[in-house]
Amino acid sequence: MKLANTKAIVTGAAKGMGAAITTTLAREGADLLLTARDVAALEEVAAEVKKLGREAHVIACDVTDEAQVKAMVAKALSVFGGRVDILVNVAGVTGPIETPVQDIKVEDFDYVIIANERGTFLPIKHVAPTMIAQRAGKIVNISGTSGLRGYPMRTAYSASKWAVRGITRTVALELGKHNINVNAVCPGIVETPRMMRLCEGKAKVRGWTVEQVYEEYVQDMALKRVTNGQDVANAVLFLASEDSRQITGQHIAVDGGWDV
Repeated sequence: MKLANTKAIVTGAAKGMGAAITTTLAREGADLLLTARDVAALEEVAAEVKKLGREAHVIACDVTDEAQVKAMVAKALSVFGGRVDILVNVAGVTGPIETPVQDIKVEDFDYVIIANERGTFLPIKHVAPTMIAQRAGKIVNISGTSGLRGYPMRTAYSASKWAVRGITRTVALELGKHNINVNAVCPGIVETPRMMRLCEGKAKVRGWTVEQVYEEYVQDMALKRVTNGQDVANAVLFLASEDSRQITGQHIAVDGGWDV
């Protein structure tokens, strides 16, 4: 197994991509601490991890709240004997859709920026000292292909995902001397309940059907198929394993060719 006996934290682990990433890491040998705000959903994912024979610990955490993040990392260190080998930052929000920049409310813009930027920064801040001390670690941030190109009507979201790549590249430079790899996965649209809510929201604004919005996404992709959670999880596994030992400060787009 590629991650045998490693200890990992996954934020935003309750649903969709986060759940797929969590179970994929567990199948490859990682013990996990799962965090999100929806504890009931986390417990369901934790049960799947335990069926795979790995440890699964659950803690509620708002990743924009430093005190909660600090407590979350402290719990991980407690249950894992003072070690954290992998941090995967999945937690994030989508924010306003189909909204031109002049119509975005300041509070809605701030909500997205804080959730997606601070929610990536704080777990890194509080895990980094442990990884530095052990001279080893893998940090994988979930950015997005909207952080690789402009995304009309999604100013806040696109800005936040560009920022996640900036955090990734800068922290990679800081932590590389400590044998810590820091990379990002950039999914395009991913077939999850969140995607369907996005399609429904766009359809309502445009006066389209949900199927028309979905098909528009498909036609924008070179491969003409929508990414699923396992596609993203496979990329995260690569970056969390020693297969990527000489890769840092980089991003992998998993988007079916949306950004080509």
